[in-house]
Amino acid sequence: MSKANGALGSALRRTIPTNRSGEYQLMPSIHVCERAKPHLVILVTTAPGNRKARQAIRETWGGEIQVRGQRVMTLFVVGYPLNPVIGKELIEEAKEHGDLIQGHFIDTYTNLTLKTTCMLAWVQRFCPQAHYVAKVDDDVMFNPSALLQYLNFSFKNEQIDLYLGRVHMKVAPDRNPASRHFLSEMAFTGTVLPDYCSGTAYVLSQSALLKLSAVALTFQLPNTLPPEDVFMGICAQAAGISPTHSPLFSGGPAVPYSRCCYQTMVSVHHTKPQEMMWYWMDMRSRGPCSWLKMRTSFGVCKLRALLGTLLRKDW
Repeated sequence: MSKANGALGSALRRTIPTNRSGEYQLMPSIHVCERAKPHLVILVTTAPGNRKARQAIRETWGGEIQVRGQRVMTLFVVGYPLNPVIGKELIEEAKEHGDLIQGHFIDTYTNLTLKTTCMLAWVQRFCPQAHYVAKVDDDVMFNPSALLQYLNFSFKNEQIDLYLGRVHMKVAPDRNPASRHFLSEMAFTGTVLPDYCSGTAYVLSQSALLKLSAVALTFQLPNTLPPEDVFMGICAQAAGISPTHSPLFSGGPAVPYSRCCYQTMVSVHHTKPQEMMWYWMDMRSRGPCSWLKMRTSFGVCKLRALLGTLLRKDW
């Protein structure tokens, strides 16, 4: 632990949300997981004002509660809005849907690290029976069915310390103070970051979540918080957990829509609410694609995404 703390520096300690129910301004019933007994909990990190994105998720993949014979539950994690009007709207939204978790921190991009630790603490305290936890951004088209199929096929042992997603390897820390991904030398002293999963979407087994939560609480965080996905990578290294890469997670170039490709993918980033609604409707309007069509379409759309990035062209 001392080595991990040294990597993050020993500057001003920032409060990391604890796992007490009083640490949440809004949350579902404390018995929600006890009653639902979810196999997979999906926690969507969302900004308070992004109500359209949350509603699109509720009406598409977030509305799936029984997938491949397993119970799935989707909840949203927010902080305090700077606008009091939005704060009141969140209270009404929570009453209507019962799926909001609000931690005690101002909701800003730089506080995403606090939002993620708040999320981990909530699951640890109120949903210990979940086998897997997925952290997903609200502009991601997520596919619970593809995820569970992948987990069932690739990871028979649910007790392993799984930290799964699109892995960034051998990345140098961003030292530009003007960048939203800025990481100060006080926060991290090394020249190469530990490998980490893209924060757009990643999955943790329950055992990995417990270890990451324990390590996160030991860190001395600086005033300028490290990016949340980088922080999770640092915690994973300190906990002795290696991230597992899967090409079924996107987090960089936009993946152009193709029905069979999207049936294969676990996550697709940069998806607007209206696109999400249309994609979901089209994906389900016909039966599942054949294995050959899914494999072929997956390869083609990933290649188009790469070419689109290289040519700086939107497909």
